[in-house]
Amino acid sequence: MIKIRKDIETCEGYANCVVAASDVYDLDDDGKVVILRPTVDESERDKVDEAVRSCPTAAIWLEDD
Repeated sequence: MIKIRKDIETCEGYANCVVAASDVYDLDDDGKVVILRPTVDESERDKVDEAVRSCPTAAIWLEDD
C-alpha cells in the first residue's frame, strides 16, 4: 500500500492533483487539498505519482507502507 500525505499550509489550491487523480484528491471550500483515500494500492501508483509531480508547491507526497 502507498500512503498519501499532505502539507495543508503549503497547498495553494492549483488542483493539479485533482486533475491527475480525482478519485484520490479533492479541494475543500478554502481551496486546500483533501485526501479522499489516504492509502492506495500499488496498481494506482502511476496516477498518484503524476499528481505529486504536478503539484507546483510540493504539498503532497507518497510514502511506501
